[in-house]
Amino acid sequence: MFQVTSSTIVGIHALPITVETDISFGMRSFTIVGLPDTTVKESRDRIRAALKNTGCTFPRGRITVNLAPADIKKQGPVYDVPIAISLLIASGEIPRDTIQDALFLGELALDGTIRCVNGVLSAALMARKEGKTHLYLPKDNVQEALCVKGLTVFGIDELSTLIDHLTKRSTIEPSIKSTHPVELKSHFDLFDIRGQELAKRGLEIAAAGAHNILFCGPPGTGKTLLARALPSILPNLSETEAIEVTCLLSVAGELQGQQGLVQTRPFRAPHHSASAVSLVGGGAWPRPGEVSLAHRGVLFLDELPEFSGHVLEHLRQPLEDGHVTISRASGSLQFPARFLLAAAMNPCPCGFLNDPKHACTCSLVQIQKYKKKISGPLLDRFDLTIEVPNITLTDLQNQTSSERSQDVLSRVERARERQMHRFEDTSILVNNEIPPDKISAWCKLSVQAESLLQEAFTRQRLSARGYFRTQKVARTIADLDASDLILPQHIAEALQFKEYSLQQHT
Repeated sequence: MFQVTSSTIVGIHALPITVETDISFGMRSFTIVGLPDTTVKESRDRIRAALKNTGCTFPRGRITVNLAPADIKKQGPVYDVPIAISLLIASGEIPRDTIQDALFLGELALDGTIRCVNGVLSAALMARKEGKTHLYLPKDNVQEALCVKGLTVFGIDELSTLIDHLTKRSTIEPSIKSTHPVELKSHFDLFDIRGQELAKRGLEIAAAGAHNILFCGPPGTGKTLLARALPSILPNLSETEAIEVTCLLSVAGELQGQQGLVQTRPFRAPHHSASAVSLVGGGAWPRPGEVSLAHRGVLFLDELPEFSGHVLEHLRQPLEDGHVTISRASGSLQFPARFLLAAAMNPCPCGFLNDPKHACTCSLVQIQKYKKKISGPLLDRFDLTIEVPNITLTDLQNQTSSERSQDVLSRVERARERQMHRFEDTSILVNNEIPPDKISAWCKLSVQAESLLQEAFTRQRLSARGYFRTQKVARTIADLDASDLILPQHIAEALQFKEYSLQQHT
């Protein structure tokens, strides 16, 4: 019996898996134990065919492969390569001392080709923690693993090449980190959006402090275009954020081929027919949902009232806690979900309520039913609610008044730098994450600003959550103005974006 190290993914974290192989006398059989799923069980046929087509002799006798620890469920084709190597070591074709301090991952094709797998970045982080120094991975996963320092990574595309390397008949050179990271740039620029200056200002504030934003207005006014331009004014991910985002995308199998760390913030826009499981995650084998895949980026919900009310209510916990907890009989898993929620909606089913250009055809009952699809608690979690009216012909033809996204991005980056210094030595990154017990310390108001906020609390009937969120938005506006103190104009502007929200639900 000999042991080869691999890994499994639980949530977004990797755990070490030991592949133990025993070949004994008896009738020919090949058994895999250790809670394997169907994909792992089918690896027997893939391994048999791959070894045969590679020119290796498949061991005879009674073969037992154990994936330890046996109480953790194993899934996916990631164990094909480690099981094949363990078989060859147990049969004496590969020396045992060649795989010390090594971890193996990879799916085998029938001809011996090695295909890419999911969750490699998590596995690389685990390998470093466990003291493994050498990683043998599919070539398409190499850049992902090279994001973790202190590891020697070998990219392999054929099982025969790996065998020749381990038997020292030939050598695989360690892989080198690419100097050209893949970046997904936004195709939308604020300059291309005519008019809607108030909405653009709201986007700038939302981007600077990661505040949730809701656009409401008639069809064709640019609500969706505004939301899709949001990534163009968001700064790139920091290294810590990039590792979190890349781990999530890797586990979900959504990384591009040969891609290393993701540099740009994710933008997810699920259709309104999405189920609760697809939105927040779950399933028999819990996987991250859209809220987790939007971690440190933007989750955009277009036509918000068209989503099921049951589905929307699932957003309340991640919006408050920054993570999703999925509970099963076997235990609970947490997926990070710290995202900026952007949404767009019409004011009524036909979309033309209070529109001077079109008559609304909806009855009062239809309008009330439409608005009730979004609960008060969910609406209260939007920091900025902005009316997006029809624009004039003059604004539509004006091609010089709009700022480019790059100019707005520079202001957003300066505001984020102020927040980074403010929250130094804490886990908080942006103003929207300030906990209630730290508001008084980090959101210092002038006397006049405090008086204005207290008056608004009574007159605009702000909830306790709305009261604190208004201070956070004002803190972001002050950061954009490079002000250490929150002034009355900052509170007034923050209240301006909250007032429309409350008017619509009264």
